[in-house]
Amino acid sequence: MTNHIVLYQPEIPQNTGNIARTAAATDAVLDIIKPMKFEITEHNVRRAGLDYWDKVKLVFHDSMDDFMATMAPDAQLTLITKFASRTYSDNDYADLNIDHYMMFGKETTGLPEPFERAHADECLRIPMTDNVRALNLSNCAALVIYEALRQQDFAGLEKVHTYPHDKLK
Repeated sequence: MTNHIVLYQPEIPQNTGNIARTAAATDAVLDIIKPMKFEITEHNVRRAGLDYWDKVKLVFHDSMDDFMATMAPDAQLTLITKFASRTYSDNDYADLNIDHYMMFGKETTGLPEPFERAHADECLRIPMTDNVRALNLSNCAALVIYEALRQQDFAGLEKVHTYPHDKLK
């Protein structure tokens, strides 16, 4: 079983960087569906001081069709969108025998409406007021991946961390 954070055509490098850190911390795969509004290059990563990129399991897809073709038939796809009647916490992520793909749209326009409509049963939302258009993409990704991990009893993650000096005793 693998958890995947899927970004559809990300536009803001800082959001993608934050999500990459979350993916590294949670051992999730970061799937990016192109095109992107920026490039992830070794120079840019080093310049930003991002010392965790070598820990990110990063997969690029040339299109939505390319991405969909890579998913196993038994994988669970969830689309995070404001146009859904169920919330992200209503979903069952507990099955450790399948891959879970949590897809997020681009920062300005979200996921393509025809794609959302074709996958209406897989659409989930994060409850919020109508005071803002949307939540920050990296916050949404962290919220949803950690809900999935909570339901999976944080499998594979370190639940307790000791102070370095305690290990010397």
